[in-house]
Amino acid sequence: MSFIEDESDEDKAVRFQNCIIAAATNGGMDDAEYRELRRHFLEHHEYRQKLPAFVRRCSDLGQFWGFIKHERGTYAERRTLIWNAFRPLIAYIETEARSPGVQAVTATLEKFDAEHVQRAWNRALERRATDPEGAITAARTLLETVCKHVLDDAKSPYDPTADLPALWRLAASELNLAPQQHQEEVFKQILGGCQSIVNGLGTLRNRVGDAHGQGRKSIRPKARHAELAVNLAGAMASFLTATRDERQKSP
Repeated sequence: MSFIEDESDEDKAVRFQNCIIAAATNGGMDDAEYRELRRHFLEHHEYRQKLPAFVRRCSDLGQFWGFIKHERGTYAERRTLIWNAFRPLIAYIETEARSPGVQAVTATLEKFDAEHVQRAWNRALERRATDPEGAITAARTLLETVCKHVLDDAKSPYDPTADLPALWRLAASELNLAPQQHQEEVFKQILGGCQSIVNGLGTLRNRVGDAHGQGRKSIRPKARHAELAVNLAGAMASFLTATRDERQKSP
């Protein structure tokens, strides 16, 4: 069975889940459909680790049946297992659908070709829905990592223990993105706003991230707070890397 025209990844994930439930409860499923859906999600790096482990292991329905018939004895138990196993993938896709800029940021950061940058960005994305505190911390780590790579490439010295706002100021200055380096008022305002966003992300991580202990009146961020922090950090990191790439191409 081919993919339905204009079917979203969220729809594909739900269909995959329901088809597997049918296969596990004697409802039947086309093996070609299983293989096609499995291949689709395995080919996307951001989805691969969210797939149920049994889907990653079982390349066809025969292998899946060999797994499920021994793993859970009743239909109800099998449905529950499959619903729980698919929840991380579906939750991730739902969150990503609300953040249309994610793919553009990912593409830009991939060109940066820095393993630590990719790891920090993927960690921030993965934790948005399920671990808001961890996502906020990862968002700050992403920006710190990008700033340090920019400074390393430029052979510009910096204090390894410097906080995020200080690192941003150094990296921005290196790339001619500091407000004081421009005369046009509109550019000064925009670049000053970038610095303010970075300052806010640094403060947010200190207040609600998971890098520090919390008192009795701790602030618990929600998924929407984490999503905002990750999106802002991604935009700032993408802006730095795109500027660096453009400057490197200039004669």
